[in-house]
Amino acid sequence: MNENSSQTIKELSELDTKIENSEDERADLTLPYIRPVDAATLIIVNRQSKTPKVLMGKRSAQHKFMPNKFVFPGGRVDPCDSRLVVPSKMRTPVIRHLQAKTKKSMTQARLKGLALAAIRETYEETGLVLGRPTTSDVTSRHPVWRTFLELGVEPALSNLDYVARAITPTKRNRRFDTRFFMADASELHNKLSDIKNGSGELLDLHWIGLKEALKLDLPIITYEIVKCIEERLQYPDTHRYTRPVPFYRFEHGKFIISNLRAS
Repeated sequence: MNENSSQTIKELSELDTKIENSEDERADLTLPYIRPVDAATLIIVNRQSKTPKVLMGKRSAQHKFMPNKFVFPGGRVDPCDSRLVVPSKMRTPVIRHLQAKTKKSMTQARLKGLALAAIRETYEETGLVLGRPTTSDVTSRHPVWRTFLELGVEPALSNLDYVARAITPTKRNRRFDTRFFMADASELHNKLSDIKNGSGELLDLHWIGLKEALKLDLPIITYEIVKCIEERLQYPDTHRYTRPVPFYRFEHGKFIISNLRAS
């Protein structure tokens, strides 16, 4: 076993211990098996200053899942997300990474729906519109997508990066199979300072440097994702999309990280 392998095993063991010792995240053995639902998160990176900053907010104390924790905006996938047809397309490496370790029933529309869910949930929680001007005549019954289209904006998919996937361990009161996407703040149709109509699910929304973000009260997986972003941003934009995507999950009671590779 080489030094790097020994270090990885040590780090995974430390994560197991962290989760077991966390009052918010340890397993509740009385809970039945819950199938994880598809969810998506959007990490918006602001690179206007010398060091990149990301948008984070604090979950309400009323939340049953991770109350009072700082997180990125996101939430579960809605059926309307995979039904929305927009001209903008994701990059081929992103699609191929999304396809890795998924069932054959995961159609192209559902893959795109994951990315669209991240954009929609971000609007619902923050009021921020990640999109570009369009003259498309696409329609939708969902109020969020109607808002986008009425603004003359279509969701911006072409520069989205897929940076990680994580499945909540078993014996938790909520379980999600979450895909984490990253976008540049330059793709926003509006500004955080303009926002007045977020849902209130996320409080204290602000831009924060990655080093400072690691000092916040974060869910354990969010802490890992912040470190993942920090490493990913070291690569040029043209190379970033082809980088392996880490996949965080539990198997047989142990924390596992593997890389999703484009098929």
